[in-house]
Amino acid sequence: MPLRIEDYALIGDCETAGLVGKDGSLDWLCLPRFDSGACFAALLGTPEHGRWQIAPAGEVRKVSRRYRAGTVILETTFETAEGVVTLIDGMAIRAKHPALIRCVRGERGQVAMRMHLVIRFDYGSIVPWVTRLEEGGIKAVAGPDALRLRTKVPLHGENHSTVAEFTVSAGQEVPFLLSWRPAHEPGQPAGDPMKLLRKTESSWRKWAQGCDCSGPWGEPMGRSLLTLKALTYAPTGGVVAAPTTSLPEQLGGVRNWDYRYCWLRDATLTLYALMAAGYKEEARAWREWLLRAAAGSPDKLQIMYGLAGERRLMEWEVDWLPGYEGAWPVRVGNGAYRQFQLDVYGELLDTMYLSRRIGLEPEQAEWDLEQALLGFLETAWARADEGIWEVRGPRRHFTHSKVMAWVAFDRAVKAVEQFRLEGPIERWRAIRDAIHQEVCTNGFDRTKNSFVQYYGSTEPDASLLMIPLVGFLPADDPRVVGTVACIERELLYEGFVQRYKTGAEVDGLPPGEGVFLPCTFWLADNYVMLGRHKEAEQLFERLLGLCNDVGLLSEEYDPKTQRLVGNFPQAFTHVGLINTAMNLRRQVGRPAEHRIT
Repeated sequence: MPLRIEDYALIGDCETAGLVGKDGSLDWLCLPRFDSGACFAALLGTPEHGRWQIAPAGEVRKVSRRYRAGTVILETTFETAEGVVTLIDGMAIRAKHPALIRCVRGERGQVAMRMHLVIRFDYGSIVPWVTRLEEGGIKAVAGPDALRLRTKVPLHGENHSTVAEFTVSAGQEVPFLLSWRPAHEPGQPAGDPMKLLRKTESSWRKWAQGCDCSGPWGEPMGRSLLTLKALTYAPTGGVVAAPTTSLPEQLGGVRNWDYRYCWLRDATLTLYALMAAGYKEEARAWREWLLRAAAGSPDKLQIMYGLAGERRLMEWEVDWLPGYEGAWPVRVGNGAYRQFQLDVYGELLDTMYLSRRIGLEPEQAEWDLEQALLGFLETAWARADEGIWEVRGPRRHFTHSKVMAWVAFDRAVKAVEQFRLEGPIERWRAIRDAIHQEVCTNGFDRTKNSFVQYYGSTEPDASLLMIPLVGFLPADDPRVVGTVACIERELLYEGFVQRYKTGAEVDGLPPGEGVFLPCTFWLADNYVMLGRHKEAEQLFERLLGLCNDVGLLSEEYDPKTQRLVGNFPQAFTHVGLINTAMNLRRQVGRPAEHRIT
């Protein structure tokens, strides 16, 4: 029986990421080079597709786990009849190649342990050549990749895997150090794993001290900020949407996408949350990433890129993996990179505007990019697009997309007015007003007293909750109040918000998915703006109740099975958590004039 998604916890070093299960299994580990895939892929397949488990050999009576405060170092404690041990998992802060530290620490009594390591490269398809290391441990090589496991514990081979049996007594520490490198490079000297762990812990805690998370909801806010930091890619400044691929939006379904890329929307929202919390360095790094990734013609701007700005993210199916609980296909790459989505222009201009407001040093190249994007958008805003939900159906005039085009011109006008930048402000004002009038005319259904998903539709869409959040209309405007009521009436399921009514006519896929957690945070934000503070707080507490035991959330939740679904952990969701917490802490009728989510 596979573990539930919520039974996993994230470890990472801002370049590589893995998921560790409650049973001591490392079932997913992304390598720095995506063309090498993952060397542990049991999450989407079977243990034979790559897994590393360290756990008591006998019966476990109780399991508990936590992150060390201010870090993404995980501690899992196993209680047995013979004693208690803690498994410590962390990825070393490093200069060159990733190193994973796993250490078993005896807490009480004497516990027999078993280690089972199955290394498979290229998503479980390649069995490496394994040899012993003189200093203790093994080396596994296949094609471009090499892993080294260093340990003093005696190892032996068993059915194309590596196993070990050992005993841990109270006060004893038994470390393992697994490192990756390109196979053509010489091996690096083995570091002391416990020193690496202490250095890593110190580095994370120093970063976490950059934000004051005291007060109401400080703990979930702090954990979400650490999660977002772990999802940033340090070498380039990009931000990954999630460290996984193909965790299903519906158990057993086909809505299984690869999220290991940098969506402009998700990265922008992530940086927004980090900047609002005071982390300017990440904003600077992301701005540099953006200028590199978006270089070229404005009409070639993509909605997503690789973490170094790669543009071709060809989608293909991993046909040898059965998928998480049979959800198939397993996908690598994401064909949505070819889509045209108007809203990303608004996201970008909004974040650039915020960066100036918080005092980030201006760069002329940044304003040049914004003006080039606006020049394209002056005519492109009138085009149909695939929309925020990346539908694989026909292009439409999605209301949210037009609203975000309005945001782009609105923030450009404000940039000229407030920061004395040069630009055709009168033309931008005129376009802004024209978009506003068109949306209010064509995107609003007077019969339903609600804005609708796209022009001519009668269906609501949760993205319409953004209308007051970005300042398009005030929250108490009757049209906004009616839209919130319509979404409550037609898209709420078990108290949580669905994105829209799925189905082939809208998005080209079979219907069915979980409720969408970011949208539910947006509803709570709307309640705050409407002065419905008690309802906002109650909804927020319900959302916090969906966090797993270490404070992580995926993209969606299935109320029927009461399980998290979708890629995990999801930056988009944790951004929503941070922003709603900040809004509730303010306890005011409306947020600041720039967007809050």
